[in-house]
Amino acid sequence: MTRIHAQHAARGRGFTLLELLVVMVIIGLLAGFVAPRYFAQVGKSQVKTARAQIDALDKALEQYRIDVGHLPTSEQGLAALNTAPQGEQNWSGPYLKKEVPLDPWGNPYLYVEPGTHSNDFDLTSYGKDGRQGGTGEAADLGNW
Repeated sequence: MTRIHAQHAARGRGFTLLELLVVMVIIGLLAGFVAPRYFAQVGKSQVKTARAQIDALDKALEQYRIDVGHLPTSEQGLAALNTAPQGEQNWSGPYLKKEVPLDPWGNPYLYVEPGTHSNDFDLTSYGKDGRQGGTGEAADLGNW
């Protein structure tokens, strides 16, 4: 094979700039359609996770109440589920297998006793934005 013939053969095996640009545009369009749907599902799953965690914490607090005879105070907080508060004779915990989780957005759950939403206690996550109020993924979630 001559040198010129080898150069022509090597050029025939590559992609042109136009072909590469077309492929990149197609990939970009596909990502534009798929990414929003994917990230919407991630947001929904975080909300579902927060609701499940609130439910689990609610049940642990109720078990605490059954054993001790009252709920932990706001000052004792959710830590009372893993560590016996001083002076609690009937504490039979820990009431959680692991430490008290953070909400899916990395913020601590808020525990208030007595509650203000017609419950004996309020357990709240402020959602994605970490602030009170909001809508969608930023909406407050609670046990009420």
